[in-house]
Amino acid sequence: MLAVFDKSVAKSPDALKAPDSEAVSALKNGFLANHFASVHPGSVTVNLGSSGLMAYSLEKQNPFLPRLFAVVDDIFCLFQGHIENVAILKQQYGLNKTANEDIIVIEAYRTLRDRGPYPPDQVVRDIQGKFSFILYDSSSKVTFIASDADGSVPFFWGNDAEGHLVLADDRETVKKACGKSFAPFPKGCFFTSSGGLRSFEHPLNELKPVPRVDSSGHVCGATFSVDVDTKKESSGMKKVGSAANWSAHY
Repeated sequence: MLAVFDKSVAKSPDALKAPDSEAVSALKNGFLANHFASVHPGSVTVNLGSSGLMAYSLEKQNPFLPRLFAVVDDIFCLFQGHIENVAILKQQYGLNKTANEDIIVIEAYRTLRDRGPYPPDQVVRDIQGKFSFILYDSSSKVTFIASDADGSVPFFWGNDAEGHLVLADDRETVKKACGKSFAPFPKGCFFTSSGGLRSFEHPLNELKPVPRVDSSGHVCGATFSVDVDTKKESSGMKKVGSAANWSAHY
């Protein structure tokens, strides 16, 4: 799976930017989408207009970590992996028996967006299993991205030459556009358009970047670890404004 979001929609962390990264523009002339299509014949690319793109292929899947794609009410979601507590989450979100993991994530997000009782960290923490997902709400231009606590699913992110955010389940796809400005997506974390990167296991702690160094001694992006000495202010979902204002408050 692949997603590229314009920097106006999802600003990648500065720590991902490596000096002399050899990055190129992922979106210009459809560069990364064309590369993905050449590597994955039969793949599907969804054009998100000025916001970016999402793409996926159902070929050569790990049967234990399948890829899913769904669209519900202008909410696009790429999901890879599986959820162990599907039945509990279906009941929690009032879903029917046919709902799969992708639909569960979309409904969890809609509950969050529409001022449900759960903060974002709890929404992700309640999902038990091996997973990563990339969600984009085109009505409010909001992203919601996460990886499970163990980092069970291969998932990478990076910063291209124009500062756009690139995410994929394949390291080489991210490197194609981001050069050395990439890293594994931090396990146990979620990312939102305005809130940036946070740990859902330790939501009150800040995350600190740790530069990654390759075998040649070159800096290649950064990993992120929980800073046990620095606390965030507690902030639940504020019941203000419309759903379109969700990203401005978390």
